[in-house]
Amino acid sequence: MRRFHGICLITRDVARLRAFYRDVLELEPEGDGAFCAFPTPGAGLSIYSVEGTEAMAPGLTEGAGTGSYTLEFEVGDVDAEHARLLALGVPIVKPPETYPWGRRSVWFRDPDGNIINFDMPA
Repeated sequence: MRRFHGICLITRDVARLRAFYRDVLELEPEGDGAFCAFPTPGAGLSIYSVEGTEAMAPGLTEGAGTGSYTLEFEVGDVDAEHARLLALGVPIVKPPETYPWGRRSVWFRDPDGNIINFDMPA
């Protein structure tokens, strides 16, 4: 059996992403300037520097991109989160919408261009 337990975002600016996700997720990260982790229920989110990644596996980040996936977080109220994100100045990709499959969501981007989806049962 395999259990998915997290995703690590590789970035050139750990401090910038750390601050963004701290504000957006309203969680205090653990770690330092090269690596940090957000203890979220279900699967963890961590952030690591390009330099640290390259030191472990030279050439690994060549050709790697961002925005080719969506980070998804279930929230209690998509519309309230949308208003909070706007107040934080977060760029919204898709405003709140309810889908036929029973989910309501809002999409936005982090400073590196990764797409985040806050969603909930409709």
